[in-house]
Amino acid sequence: MTPESTADGGRLSLLDVYLCNHRPFGEIHGITRFVIEFLYFGIKEARACLFAGLFFVSIFIVPRTGVFGIPRYDVLLIIALAIQSLMIWSKLETWDEAKAIGLFHVVGFALEVFKTSGSIQSWSYPDFAYTKVLGVPLFSGFMYAAVGSYIIQAWRLFDLRIHHHPSYWMAGLVAIAIYANFFTHHFIGDYRWYIAACALGLYARTTVTYRPYDRDRRMPLLVAFVLIGFFIWLAENISTFFGIWQYPNQIGAWSVVHLGKWSSWSLLVVMTFTIVANLKHIKQKIYVPV
Repeated sequence: MTPESTADGGRLSLLDVYLCNHRPFGEIHGITRFVIEFLYFGIKEARACLFAGLFFVSIFIVPRTGVFGIPRYDVLLIIALAIQSLMIWSKLETWDEAKAIGLFHVVGFALEVFKTSGSIQSWSYPDFAYTKVLGVPLFSGFMYAAVGSYIIQAWRLFDLRIHHHPSYWMAGLVAIAIYANFFTHHFIGDYRWYIAACALGLYARTTVTYRPYDRDRRMPLLVAFVLIGFFIWLAENISTFFGIWQYPNQIGAWSVVHLGKWSSWSLLVVMTFTIVANLKHIKQKIYVPV
């Protein structure tokens, strides 16, 4: 078995080739099929979450005092860069995927700078770091990149196909509105529920076909948005518990992140998905000579 070439000229790891192309159990039925598909679904999910999983494990194990005199936030940046480099080197991530993840890093970091600014202070990073820019540690952009990484990897590993996708310009407009509302709601009111209603109508007929093992399965895309948003909300609770960042109501003592943040994360997933979908749409329309 040899690595498989991708559209951007890179090659996939043997692990990805095996997960996507190898069917060691032959024809299966009944409870055996359920178990095998469930197992493969879990393995592919874990593989798609590899960057996010390793990064958040680092958040848990790096002590608040840092390592060898290096502040915690700086250590987390070093770890994030090391994970990213390792994934590219091992062919677990292609260069096109890395460039797209870099875009998510920039988008997320810009939001972080605004949200932590003196006049807003939606949350804060209380610890010292050499790699803080405008009060935001550089590693923070990787938390948004982790979401983008998951969607990009899952798209490939599960051979995702989207049915009844809305017009790209309409989806793009909703994504822009979602991102803009994160900024503007501090000045002109929070319109997330109006935007969510637009997204609900836009994606109401949209379904996603995915392949856990050897058969296609289908689910509403909106369900995927909500589920991913929920797991991000759980990760956010764990991160704030370990003091990576703090909301104003958590400064005295930790408390559960408000459930309303689930809706914010779900909308962020919609925006992230739209960026990935548009990048893939553009890629299909560009001829790259070999």
